[in-house]
Amino acid sequence: MAQTNRSLIPGFRPALTFTIVYLSLLVLIPLSALLLKSLGYGPSQWFTLLTSPRVLAAFRVSLSTSLLAAAINVVFGLLLAWVLVRYPLPFKRVFDALIDLPFALPTAVAGIVLTAIYARNGWLGQYLEPLGFPVAFTPTGITVALIFIGMPFVVRTVQPVLQDLDPAEEEAASSLGASRLQVFTKIIFPNILPALLTGFALAFARGIGEYGSVIFIAGNRPLVSEVVPLLIMTKLEQYDYVGATVIGMAMLILSFALLLIINVLQAWTRRRAGAL
Repeated sequence: MAQTNRSLIPGFRPALTFTIVYLSLLVLIPLSALLLKSLGYGPSQWFTLLTSPRVLAAFRVSLSTSLLAAAINVVFGLLLAWVLVRYPLPFKRVFDALIDLPFALPTAVAGIVLTAIYARNGWLGQYLEPLGFPVAFTPTGITVALIFIGMPFVVRTVQPVLQDLDPAEEEAASSLGASRLQVFTKIIFPNILPALLTGFALAFARGIGEYGSVIFIAGNRPLVSEVVPLLIMTKLEQYDYVGATVIGMAMLILSFALLLIINVLQAWTRRRAGAL
């Protein structure tokens, strides 16, 4: 008993030490450097920079397009996961592998391809622009790019939860007279809601900081289609390192706050699902 209580996990101390050193080198030290560098501006300079029209417009574009893309990914990502889990499709493994394509494809390549498709002379753009729906070099194009790179996060988060659902509960509800809509809203949806929120948070977090796939299709017009990561790069190219770190800190704080809200919602949905 004494030996068992002394060492439940062999190598715990070296593992803990390695974890602390690893997180310090990759997370804590870079974030601390970002914070210290941003202190080169005083509170009034922070306020002046972050409330300038160009910075506010960049945050508006990044947040609105990321939120819209994440919301669209939740809907269609759930549909894709549902089809992959519940239906025996031909070439199912091929379709399943294509979901992970944005993970493997370089983001710059994705941006170039999407721009070529949706530009004025592109495969789809040549038909959309005459109808009054320009995509390339607009916030709409940014949303399209973020949908492309964020879809796998939702699908891969929801898919295993759907696979683990017990079909007996659905069959029992159906045998008691529940409709398909009632089965989905009362049994399936409460179980997959935490996974949907997680997928939404991951897609949103990826979208708000995305650079490679957005820079080409955005057009990068200040006050119109300029995103925050591009504005940070512009500040760095102008050797305004303090300004770049201030914008980066504001973006980091905002992302942490939004992810904290999502985590609180996830905890609430788990408690609520456990109480039902």
